[in-house]
Amino acid sequence: MPRIENPIIFRDARIIFKNFEGRPSEYNRNGERSFSVIIPDPETAQQLQNDGWNVKVRAPRTPDDTVEYRLNVKVNFGYKPPKIELIDGENVQQLDEDHVRILDQADLARIDLVVTPYNWSRSDGSEGVSAYLKQMKAYLEPDLLVND
Repeated sequence: MPRIENPIIFRDARIIFKNFEGRPSEYNRNGERSFSVIIPDPETAQQLQNDGWNVKVRAPRTPDDTVEYRLNVKVNFGYKPPKIELIDGENVQQLDEDHVRILDQADLARIDLVVTPYNWSRSDGSEGVSAYLKQMKAYLEPDLLVND
């Protein structure tokens, strides 16, 4: 498998399964921060999968649903922390490891993000690419009662 070097930029992204706090759950060990970003285009999802990214596919749950492609993204504040900005109108707040959890409950109007690859291989011969958050700009929904 060729080594993936280039980051992926998602503009106006939709994210699901937010766990910026790193709380334990059935699907998450304690302390592991992550979310999934929806890949809206099936061709892009297939190309990423062919390149080695771990793209998950969720089949339609109802006749009106479509197939959904998503990429799990890890949020790690260790070696090289991501740059995460929460934007509320003119106010920009940098979110660090202690404050990033507010994104779990935030109503976000728009998200732009950059994901970097981490190429891994195991002694059993398996290999792949993990996605790590490098940069995120999260725009809050405007407060509807601000001028009342």
